[in-house]
Formats: sequence, C-alpha cells, structure tokens
Amino acid sequence: MQFKFLLADDDRDDQEILMEAILQDHPDTQIHTVFNGQKVLDYLAERTPAEWPSLIILDYKMPVMNATEVLERMQHINIPKVVWSTSNQPEHMQTCRQLGAVKYFIKPNNRAELKAMVQELFRICRGAAA
Repeated sequence: MQFKFLLADDDRDDQEILMEAILQDHPDTQIHTVFNGQKVLDYLAERTPAEWPSLIILDYKMPVMNATEVLERMQHINIPKVVWSTSNQPEHMQTCRQLGAVKYFIKPNNRAELKAMVQELFRICRGAAA
C-alpha cells in the first residue's frame, strides 16, 4: 500500500530530516510539503477527497496558522492528523488531542527516536486504512 503524507513545517531542515527518515524505510511514500498552516487548508481545498493524503503532519508553531488553528478548521476532515513539535507543554499536547490530533510527538533528538516516530506514523496510517 502506498501512502501520501502532507507535511507542514516552516523549518526546511526539519522537513528534510523527517522526509529522509520516512523515505529510508518507505521509499514509495509520496510526501508533499508546505510551510504554514494556511497552505494545508489550501492544499486540501484544491483536491478531491480521493486525492487527499493518508496522513497530515503538522508542526505546532507555524506562521499564518499554527497546528491548533489548522486542527480547528479540519475537525470535519477524516484524515489522521499528528503534531510534531519542540514544545513539550502539556496544554499544547492536550489541546491538539482535543482538536483531533491522533498523536503529539516531541521532535526527536536522535535517529532511534526518529525511526520510532516514523514507525508510529505508518502504524497510524495502516490503522486508518483498515
């Protein structure tokens, strides 16, 4: 099964690190990147539901719209959403989960944590596809 991810993060280095980790284990995954929350909504609006991604990954702090603002506007959209962030604030995690994020990841500090995160992303996708 081929998965499509939409990755929203305003830090190009973080985007590249995560994309590299995903493609290393799952080279057939399609990944589209955007740099702010509004672009997530624009991306979905420009496509039919059949073209939507299998998973949306949101950085918590982004320009234009942060993850909570995006999640608020996407509560009716049936796509698994996860947040990844340098913020480990419990209120950020709780708010994102209440708004529909299935998981809140603290951005990994090492390869082992990154690999575990990627494995969890694919478990989430497989669970949603079942």
